[in-house]
Amino acid sequence: MFNVQAAQVFRSCTGALSSRTLARSSATAVGRRAALGMRSRYYSDDKSQSEAEQSKKAETENGDPEANEKDEVQVSPETSLLHKLKAEEAKVADCMSRLRYLQADYLNLQRNAAREKEQARDFAITKFAKDLLETVDVLSMALKSVPKEIVNPPQENSDAASSQSSSSNPPAEKSAEAYLKELYEGVESTQRLLLHTLFKHHVKPYDPVGEKFDPNLHEALYQVPIPGKEPGTVFDCQKVGYMIKDRVLRAAQVGVVQDTQS
Repeated sequence: MFNVQAAQVFRSCTGALSSRTLARSSATAVGRRAALGMRSRYYSDDKSQSEAEQSKKAETENGDPEANEKDEVQVSPETSLLHKLKAEEAKVADCMSRLRYLQADYLNLQRNAAREKEQARDFAITKFAKDLLETVDVLSMALKSVPKEIVNPPQENSDAASSQSSSSNPPAEKSAEAYLKELYEGVESTQRLLLHTLFKHHVKPYDPVGEKFDPNLHEALYQVPIPGKEPGTVFDCQKVGYMIKDRVLRAAQVGVVQDTQS
């Protein structure tokens, strides 16, 4: 009985040992196969890398002849310095041209500013002077309304008046003509002084009678056919014109000879 049990125990132990050895052998076989696969992969990768390096070396050795010639040609220091000098000279020429343009622009700006300043100074009183011309016109009309006989009496009348004044002892009262003459002289003095003041500010009158009609300087009020005179000629001036420097302050109001043939 004891022998039978011992035999069974021995069989079970041998079976377990055999199963363990089989498992170990299978695991070692699988590990060997994996290691062989990895080694083959590493070898193939190393082989591909070495082949790529060899192909690159071959390409560089047997590449384009122009590239090899460029690599072989060596640039001398004098040539490189000459190229740099030319580049710097081009930059200097560009800067000089820009400087000249800037200088010309600045000079033009100075001239324009000076001209505008002078014009502003010369024509600053344009509006004021134009308003004063109405006063000058009124004074001129007042002077024209006085008869010339009173302003410049004949020589006989003046001698008679002087003899009467010398013969009569008491001073006689002034006549109306004498007062009118004094008033005329006062108005004439006022007009002359006003024109002199305008003249100091470069305001000058002009009378275009006898000149050819110019629409830039004259304003035609009417036209009359006059025999013996050239058509388009100014024959009458109602209001004289005025200039301030080289500008027309007010155009002269004139009458023009009409062309009868048209």
